Amino acid sequence: MAGSSDEAEPIDSALPTAASGVSALRDTSGGFSVGRALGTGDAGAGQCGGEAGARAELARYGAAIWTELETVAGIVKRAVCYGLRNRKRPPVHGIGIDEVSRRKGQVYLTVVYDLERRVLLWVGEDRTEEAVKKFFTEEMGRRRCGRLQVVCMDMWSADANLVREYAPRAQILFDRFHIVKHLQEAVDQVRRSEMQRLSGQKKVRFKSTRWLLLNNPWNLTGEQKERLSTLVRWNMPIVRAYYLKESFQLFWDYRQPKRAQEHLHKWMNSAMRSRLEPFKTFVRMLRSHLDGILPWTKLRLSNGAVEGMNNKIKSISHRSFGFRTAQYFIAAIYHCCARLPLPAEC
Repeated sequence: MAGSSDEAEPIDSALPTAASGVSALRDTSGGFSVGRALGTGDAGAGQCGGEAGARAELARYGAAIWTELETVAGIVKRAVCYGLRNRKRPPVHGIGIDEVSRRKGQVYLTVVYDLERRVLLWVGEDRTEEAVKKFFTEEMGRRRCGRLQVVCMDMWSADANLVREYAPRAQILFDRFHIVKHLQEAVDQVRRSEMQRLSGQKKVRFKSTRWLLLNNPWNLTGEQKERLSTLVRWNMPIVRAYYLKESFQLFWDYRQPKRAQEHLHKWMNSAMRSRLEPFKTFVRMLRSHLDGILPWTKLRLSNGAVEGMNNKIKSISHRSFGFRTAQYFIAAIYHCCARLPLPAEC
């Protein structure tokens, strides 16, 4: 390659053939040199008529350059395929299942995370039962499914059905953060309903209190704590909703299953008598999922690590300005999050 240093030759020779065009366009400083790629000597674009010649060269070779740059996605995809074929597959004891939005319009990917090793295991193109089924049948297999002990997930019935079918020995644990999210939504629904009903001085007092009511008390500033202590003196549905939220949060501190169960049943009875419809809906959801909530006292696992990985996946999409196809997005996720082995030439 003309104008390249001796150190650069092994790198260029190791690249796939598809990247040779891009290598030929690079000069020793790391920039692009269209003139040298044309083989017109060191004068390059100058021999083609100055600025007009440069425009002609770019117009002539622009499509070729773009084609070569597009092969980067293909290189990543091939590296990911190699990594998936050659990565180690140790026994998996605890996994977290979650979904991440791929684009607007309720289009999701399903991600499965090894909670013990803290590494991405699998990415599926949808969150339907048929899509997630491939993880248990193709990625895990019968033997590895038999070694699963805990599966942490949100309260999506499709995933729970698959776990019961393919990993019957595993304990289903519904994720703490998703449960708290539903609880906070109940508080916020009460707040919005009351704000529409209130008027005058009361409405002014409870204006802009959403995050004040939803945040944990230890995360509030001194001024916010003072305002909250003033608000909770009012005997109003918003205040009852706040106290119910804080009382429910005590469940996560229990370590004895019997006491945790007693607290939860007592709380559900109080919530059903609160005359707050959003909390009644929340209680009905809890009662239908108790078998996956009560094991928290012994297992104490959550999908916090999965949520952190989801944020990383979103950053991959943002810095790439999105992906046209799910396949390229999935390849980028594996490449950044799965700690896959790379081929020797990479």
